[in-house]
Amino acid sequence: MTTLDTTMTAEHDSCAAGTCLSREVSGSFFPGQDRPVRITNALSAGRRVPVLAVAGGTASGKSTLAEAFVLHRPGAVALVHLDDFYVPAHDPQRGMRTLSATGAETLDWNHPGSIDEDAAAAAVDAAAASGRYRLVVVEGLFALTLAKIADQATWRIYVDAPDDVRLARKLLRKIEIQRQDPAISLRNYLNSGRERHTDFVAPSRARADLVLDGMMPTADLLTAVDNLVGPHLAAAR
Repeated sequence: MTTLDTTMTAEHDSCAAGTCLSREVSGSFFPGQDRPVRITNALSAGRRVPVLAVAGGTASGKSTLAEAFVLHRPGAVALVHLDDFYVPAHDPQRGMRTLSATGAETLDWNHPGSIDEDAAAAAVDAAAASGRYRLVVVEGLFALTLAKIADQATWRIYVDAPDDVRLARKLLRKIEIQRQDPAISLRNYLNSGRERHTDFVAPSRARADLVLDGMMPTADLLTAVDNLVGPHLAAAR
């Protein structure tokens, strides 16, 4: 894993269904060194383009980074959110179940077994082979955990942030957007959320080519991603 200077300048709960268009930052850095890609005419129909997988804990900043990168490279990048591939919440035959702090049994949003991995992998593959884009970004808690997703990735990024910051961000989101009692989120975090992150998300950091500090400004994170994949996007033109 390559590292960059963290001082450089220059999650999930639930999501509506439907697929969307998506190295610690000291030291030397060589974009694409670990997984070289030869791109000639990437926009030719049927020719598969590279995939960038972006993972990280809840509220680490991975979705913000992925969405900002799509806007940064308009028309060139497809974005797949793994949040769109959770199995139906009320289907007792699929996914992993857990007991919520409210006392109700619910889908375990923090377990990779609650993602329809086959459907997500098929969506990534379809976008990569569509001939419409130069790059496919797939982001989510388990982008580096699910083998069928991680194995498609040309490059792998993990967005890291301190646990207390991620929890604070999540609570603010719950309060401001969903108007949920923060006590429920805190109890769910203590009951299972913290353990799920430790078991399934945090270990995937070791699989990343690039680990980014989620506390950095988005502009600096975009610069780091550009350094990684920019040369390949330029070569595809």
